[in-house]
Order: sequence, then structure tokens, then C-alpha cells
Amino acid sequence: MRKVIATAALTTLAASLTLGAVQAQSSAQPIIGLITKTETNPFFVKMKEGAQKEATRLGAKLLTAAGKADGDNAGQVAAIENMVAAGAKTILITPSDSKAIVPAIAKARAQGVMVIALDSPTEPASAVDALFATNNYQAGILIGQWAKKAMGTKKAVIATLDLFPGHPVGIARHNGFLAGFGIKGITASTTALVNTSVACAQDSFGDQTKGQTAMENCLQKNPDINVVYTINEPAAAGAYQALKAAGKEKSVLIVSVDGGCAGVRNVEGGVIGATSQQYPLKMASMGVAAGVNYAKTGKKVSGYTDTGVTLITNKAMSGVKSQNGKFGLANCWGQ
Repeated sequence: MRKVIATAALTTLAASLTLGAVQAQSSAQPIIGLITKTETNPFFVKMKEGAQKEATRLGAKLLTAAGKADGDNAGQVAAIENMVAAGAKTILITPSDSKAIVPAIAKARAQGVMVIALDSPTEPASAVDALFATNNYQAGILIGQWAKKAMGTKKAVIATLDLFPGHPVGIARHNGFLAGFGIKGITASTTALVNTSVACAQDSFGDQTKGQTAMENCLQKNPDINVVYTINEPAAAGAYQALKAAGKEKSVLIVSVDGGCAGVRNVEGGVIGATSQQYPLKMASMGVAAGVNYAKTGKKVSGYTDTGVTLITNKAMSGVKSQNGKFGLANCWGQ
């Protein structure tokens, strides 16, 4: 009888300890990691701001890190390892190198970490649990359609100031722009950069100074360029400086993607004809909320969530849905 009682007592004690451990685990502060491409780009500054605000609201601890520059895969790998070691159960990442980051992500997921890509997909997309991002192809479509309408019957001589070779965001925006402009044979699933009807294509790395150099190179190659697509608004600002120096700023149409406050002000000032606005704060806040829910319930998110895109221009074109600069400034990010 004593043995039966003792066994029952031990069983009850074990159950109590297990329950206590579960309760302690569920009540512990969730740790969420955010890894961006850089710390200086206003897009990622706003993303970090959105993540911190949501983490504070939900009682989570936010760890942040970034690469030294766009394309710094090694820095992002080290950040993943450090965050896993620090106890992060969810990591949000904007991958600089969509392929090279995959092994580090796989290692983290094997340890029970949920990984969500923000803004940029991995290759393959299934390397992460989920993606919260702009539909970058649609962002390109919108500015392509607008530019086509704005040019009317005038023959277009196109320059594209792209990101860097192989990045899926750069490819999607570039191809979307051309498809929107009416270039045939391009779809959302086209994975190679298409240069049909492009007079000059240069990489800008999304940087203003490099964008200016890229535009200078294109003008040397073909001084008749009259339409410029840029991967983002810093590259657009650089392109404008090159055009202004050449006395061509009033005869060349610039379109872009981002919707940052500086970019929208450039729309207001006539520097950029139209831009596709995206919403980094929304991406980050959704990611943090999903991470906290995973910590509490063990339920992971999956698949792709479109966080929206809006064409911003002060010169509306029939058949192309858009909002004006006032709307853009009310919903922009950065300084």
C-alpha cells in the first residue's frame, strides 16, 4: 500500500512539475528577432520601428540586427546564429542573398525557430515558414502602365536602373514594369531579367550615388533615353541628378518603387512622375504578431501574405488606379 501511495505521489509531483514548466514557458516573454539588409535605409528603419512598436504592445522582446550593406549574407548568417543562441523562437528577415541564406535558415528551423521573410522572398520560397511582402511584380506593373499612358504616342527609349544581378525583388519589379509598359511574353513567374526594348540596363544597388553613375553611363550609351525605371527612390534621386547635370531633367520621365517620404516629396516636386508605395511597418508588425502567437500557441503561419501597394502620382492617368501625393505623404515612411 505504501508503495502504491508513493508511486501515486511521484506521478502527481511529475505532472505538477510538467504543468509548471509548461505554464512558465507560456508565460515567459516571447523573444522575436528582426534582421534587415541594412540599418540605414529608411525602409528598414521604418520596418524596425514598426516591429518595436508591435513588440512593446504585445509584451515581446525584440532583438535586431542588420548586414553591413545590401548583399552582406555573412552578417545575416551571424545574426541568425546569435538570435537562436539568445532564445529567439521567431526570426523575421529581409534576406540580402535569397539563396545563400537558406542553409542558415534551415538550421534555425530545425531547432524549432519559425522564420518569416519580410519584403524579399528566399529561393526557394519554401525555405521559410511564411512571407509578408509587397507584390513586387504588381508594383512594377503599376508604374509601367502609368509610364505607358504618360508617354502617349511618343516613342519610348527606356533605361532601367536595377538592383543587382539575381535578386528576386529586382527581377520582379523590373519585369513588372516592362510588362505594364506593354512588353509581351513576361509574366509574374518569369524568373530571369528581361531586357526586351531596353536601351540601357545598369545596376544601382538601390543607392543614390550609384544610381547617378548608372544614369550617366546610360546617357553616354544612348543620349535619347526618355523613360527611366528605377528599383527604388534613392536610385531615382541619383538618376535625376545625372539628368539635371545633362540638362535633360525636364524631358525624361522617371518612375520608381518605394513610397518613402523623401520619394513622395519628389513626386510632389516633379522629380519622379509616379512611384509604387509599399508598407514596411505593416510587414514588420504582422511578423511580430505572428511570432508572439507562435510563442503562445505553437501555431505557425504559412504561405505568402500580400501587404499591399498603391500607385502615387499627381498626374493621374485614365485606366490606372492611383492616389495623389497627399495620400502618399499621409502613408509614407522615413524622413
